Amino acid sequence: MIRHSLRSVFIASLLASSAAAPLFAANAQVPPGNSAPAAAAPFVNTIPDAVDTPYPGTIKLVVDATDTERGIFRVKETIPVAKAGPMALLFPKWLPGAHNPRGEIEKLAGLVIKANGRILPWTRDTVDVFAFHVDVPSGTKALDVEFQFLSATKPDQGRIAVTPTMISLQPNSVSLYPAGYYTRQIPIQMTAIFPTGWTAAGAVPAKASGSTYTYDTTNYEILVDSPVLAGKYGKVFPLSPQVNLNVFADNAAELNAKPEQIAAHQRLVDQAVKAFGAQHYDHYEFLLSISDQLGGIGLEHHRSSENGVTPGYFTEWDAGPGRRNLLPHEFTHSWDGKFRRGADLWTPDFRTPMRNSLLWVYEGQTQFWGYVLQARSGMVSKQDTLDQYASILAIYDTAPARQWRDLLDTTNDPIISSRKPKGWTSWQRSEDYYNEGLMVWMEVDAMLRQKSNGTKSIDDFAHAFFGIRNGDWGEVTYTFEDVANTLNGIVPYDWAGFLRQRITETGKPAPINGFAMNGYKLVYTPEPTPTFKQGEKGSTNVTYSLGLTVSNSGEVTSSIWDSPAFKAGIDVGTQIQAVNGESYTGDRLKAAILAAKDPKKPVKLVIKNQDVFREVTIDYTGGPRYPRLQKVGTGETGLDRLLTAR
Repeated sequence: MIRHSLRSVFIASLLASSAAAPLFAANAQVPPGNSAPAAAAPFVNTIPDAVDTPYPGTIKLVVDATDTERGIFRVKETIPVAKAGPMALLFPKWLPGAHNPRGEIEKLAGLVIKANGRILPWTRDTVDVFAFHVDVPSGTKALDVEFQFLSATKPDQGRIAVTPTMISLQPNSVSLYPAGYYTRQIPIQMTAIFPTGWTAAGAVPAKASGSTYTYDTTNYEILVDSPVLAGKYGKVFPLSPQVNLNVFADNAAELNAKPEQIAAHQRLVDQAVKAFGAQHYDHYEFLLSISDQLGGIGLEHHRSSENGVTPGYFTEWDAGPGRRNLLPHEFTHSWDGKFRRGADLWTPDFRTPMRNSLLWVYEGQTQFWGYVLQARSGMVSKQDTLDQYASILAIYDTAPARQWRDLLDTTNDPIISSRKPKGWTSWQRSEDYYNEGLMVWMEVDAMLRQKSNGTKSIDDFAHAFFGIRNGDWGEVTYTFEDVANTLNGIVPYDWAGFLRQRITETGKPAPINGFAMNGYKLVYTPEPTPTFKQGEKGSTNVTYSLGLTVSNSGEVTSSIWDSPAFKAGIDVGTQIQAVNGESYTGDRLKAAILAAKDPKKPVKLVIKNQDVFREVTIDYTGGPRYPRLQKVGTGETGLDRLLTAR
């Protein structure tokens, strides 16, 4: 009734204004030569929706991965068909773990589809370019499909997946699948041919004949979730009866892990099982590449994970934590993100869009557990873990973007920006559901401890939420209400209201208080921690004083919005040429910050933007500032207990 009344008022107003206006006014709104068509052509969806029905037959997929010099995968695929007529073949688009439509369709080339030896014409869908339409002739039993996947040969083309000594084979990049079916209902059997003498590892069992691996028949959903890492130099370290660490490297020397290093990885598995109270895999394969040639990666799968680190993972172990948080994080995803997945993230195929509203649980709590498990297992020391926490808190304590954009909206960031570089991350925000999510879950842990007088913690949530159905490696979806209700079953409280406030609030300080509630507060000191120093490799990080990170060559790689550097007109890409009259070095910049505590000795820089040089003076007298956590009070705190091995 109200809507009808408002509409009547609007129409009456429009008619009145039209009567008073000159007759040519309506025509003047469309300039000559810019008239609109009578009607826009509608989108016509000719791709069948997925249904939960068994696909009639098993796809045979053969991947020749021997061309390591050019990084070309040659694919032959036999796809059974049940009837003649229109058919759509799909290239995977929305990939679990990527959180956006990142399937590399641009790298598919040379597509030829045949039936009974005759080439069939195909047409790419004009709306969904990941789909190929073909008419199946009468009497056809199967389509023979051939194409190449041209993997990146330079980083600006995407992640490098092939080197002379290593291959990262992701089945989603080397296969098409028939539209109209749940991917779990499509049987498929893959064979991969690797260079002579190579070995390979992955979650789907395989029989090896030389370097040809024939994988067991599985369904397409599982195959896409089961990448393969292969290489010339590889070694397998058993971590438990069900878990292996498969390591491949550029050279054999990088495989020389000490017994105590492998023991730490074994404790990681043990501590994870104790934390979550169940195992949701029949076996689990860590796929770890140690390389400065193969593209880095950290990608979760239900029974495996892809982990790419630079050389020195084992050989420079004592230099600091490095990338050792990667494996605890990705392993946690077997429980959080794979076994338990947000209801709006689950899809029947790889064409249906995923919605990311619960990534603050999927990734945020996984980030939380990754740091906890690295400390509990001893993969990273407790002190280094505390120092890493300090760096995380300081980033959000400094960045002002929470003034306008809430945590929940950052779950859309993988789709909005496709993980491309940004100029002003501190103001634009990025995928903050990871680390800000970690802070929210630390606050949850502290509140559980306080409200239960120390008898409950987030470990109880982990058991209740992830510890169900031991041995089941299917999927159990959840909603926001399921998360809140599980917490309420541990300690009664308005958890829904608390969580909703945290993920939607703006104009508030970063949620770092959970650490203080658990016994450690963020402070800034004149000296950096050892882990902070390790993170400065190749750069100088003066974020918490001037608001800058600068590469060794003098290029600004980050500038904090509203920081002293920002106010001096310095942005990402600015080249610092000189500091106080001397050519740029990181040490000279740090010395200038220290000297500037005397207002008579300000930091003066010569900078270059494009082809323009100018001298700027940065208004800052606070001296060096580096984050660390300071213990509050005495005795064992909640955070002390949280990081203690079970």
